[in-house]
Amino acid sequence: MPEETFTPIGQKVEDIAPGAVEAQAEDDEPRGVEEIESLCMNCHENGTTRLLLTQIPYFREIIIMSFSCDKCGFQNNEIQPAGTFQLKGVHVELRLTQMEDFARQVVKSDTATVNFIELDVEVPAGRGQLTNVEGLLSTIIDDLESGQADRKEQQPEVYEKIEEIIKKGRKMLAGEAFPFRVSVDDPAGNSFITPDMRDGVGKWEKREYLRTNEQNEALGLTDTTNEGLTETGDIVPDTVYAFPATCPGCMHPCTTNMKMVDIPHFRQVVIMNTTCDDCGYKSNDVKTGGEVPEKGKKVTIKVRNSIDLARDILKSESCYLECPELNLSVNPGTLGGRFTTVEGLLTQVRDDLHNQIFQIGAEDPAAVHAGDSLPAEEKARWDKFFTDLNAAIKGEREFTIILTDPMASSYVQSLADDPTQPDEQMTVEEYERTDEEEEELGLKDMKTENYSADD
Repeated sequence: MPEETFTPIGQKVEDIAPGAVEAQAEDDEPRGVEEIESLCMNCHENGTTRLLLTQIPYFREIIIMSFSCDKCGFQNNEIQPAGTFQLKGVHVELRLTQMEDFARQVVKSDTATVNFIELDVEVPAGRGQLTNVEGLLSTIIDDLESGQADRKEQQPEVYEKIEEIIKKGRKMLAGEAFPFRVSVDDPAGNSFITPDMRDGVGKWEKREYLRTNEQNEALGLTDTTNEGLTETGDIVPDTVYAFPATCPGCMHPCTTNMKMVDIPHFRQVVIMNTTCDDCGYKSNDVKTGGEVPEKGKKVTIKVRNSIDLARDILKSESCYLECPELNLSVNPGTLGGRFTTVEGLLTQVRDDLHNQIFQIGAEDPAAVHAGDSLPAEEKARWDKFFTDLNAAIKGEREFTIILTDPMASSYVQSLADDPTQPDEQMTVEEYERTDEEEEELGLKDMKTENYSADD
């Protein structure tokens, strides 16, 4: 049923084209846009609400709603996610460096906040929107300008500060203030900024995170208890915990299992597994524990054959993954933590990218099915990318995996006689973390000695 209801937006456009509308009138089939008579909250007369159930490439199913009143001219537009809350919250950040970046599509749910970092302006959670970066920034500036006349007379000092923000925002829109960043943070996990396969490191980043108790309460989710934990609320090693969750594939209730284990010759980690009995969806996530190391770690492994593809590999949330020969880079936080094999890791990367870039619902992730809204040139680039990636997964080409982890929390199985030492196809080196990495990890603000002196 969802596949029939939430068809791609390109297909919706074809369905409501003039020829399609006439055909629907003849056979009385459902239209692409549903119209419902509803009350206008401005003049209290009857207006029209239009609903479009569609599927957004790179994302998921949404409901686009538009209200208009012929009596008073009042209009209102918003979007809502068609599914439920995701297992984790999401933070997406885009660094704009050229005018083309303004056209990036943005899905903002009613639980998301938008922040233009250099402008120092944050839009709180509110009405859901389907727009682009230019539309978001233009709306903010227009809203600020709407009350400037009254502020100039009543609060001149506030007027001056807001006027500076407006001028800076206008320069951003004109392309005179590159680079600058925009972020969308959504505890419900239902917001997104469209990526581009040509984005380099630091251009587009997506990070998933566990919601806090306060965020769960704000979303109306059931709070967790300390049952089965230690007196301080910590989990017990080698104990399997099960808690209810929602399957991101079919949205049916499922179970997430969690266990803290020790990886030989490495460290203590928490393995989380989600399995859905209804649709067969499976996923796993890994959280590393222990103290913060003094240095970061960079692991390079040359994959030459099927034996290398079967090596165990742990990619932590803080790890940047790169395969130069495959033109593949995965920013920290994008896939979360993964404990699998080299082949399994590449397969997960392929499947996740395939579901985001191409139409969701393809039966064979190894096959390339283009999204209906992708330009021909971009589609050709993605076709080549997935062809090369599939060849690497099958062991038909050699490639290199580079794991750069400022928290030294990533691991690749060594085939040497001494498993604590790298083999001939591996290189492991420690490096000093950069100021930017320590800032992102929150280490600059961390004080572990004499912290009571500040009081």
